[in-house]
Amino acid sequence: MSHLLYFAVLTAAMLGLARILPGFHVASWVSAVFAAVVLAAVNAVVRPVLFILTLPFTIITLGLFLVFLNAMMLRLTAWIVPGFSLSGTGTTLLASLILAAVSMAWKSIAAGAAEPEDPAPRR
Repeated sequence: MSHLLYFAVLTAAMLGLARILPGFHVASWVSAVFAAVVLAAVNAVVRPVLFILTLPFTIITLGLFLVFLNAMMLRLTAWIVPGFSLSGTGTTLLASLILAAVSMAWKSIAAGAAEPEDPAPRR
C-alpha cells in the first residue's frame, strides 16, 4: 500500500512541476503515473550500476556527482516515457533535486508512520 502512495505522491509532484517549472512537460496524469513507475524502476535497476561505475567521480566531487546521476536517471525516464519531456540541463537538474527532496520527505514520513508506539513508558 505504501508503494502505491509513493507513486501517487511522485505523480503529484511531477504534475506540480509541470505547472511551475518551464521546460518540464507532462502530457497527462497517465504519463505522469507511467513516468513515476519508470523512474522508480530506473532508480532500482540502472542507478546502482551507474553508481558503481562512477564511484571515482563521486569520491572526487565529495558526492556532488550524485546530483548529476539523479538528473541522468530523470533524463532516461523522459527518453523512455511518451508524453514526458525535459528541455534543458538546468531544468533537468532542478527537477531532479525537487523530486529527490519530495521522495526523501515521503520516505521519512512513511518511516515515521510505520514505527509502532511504545505502549509502556520507559523509566
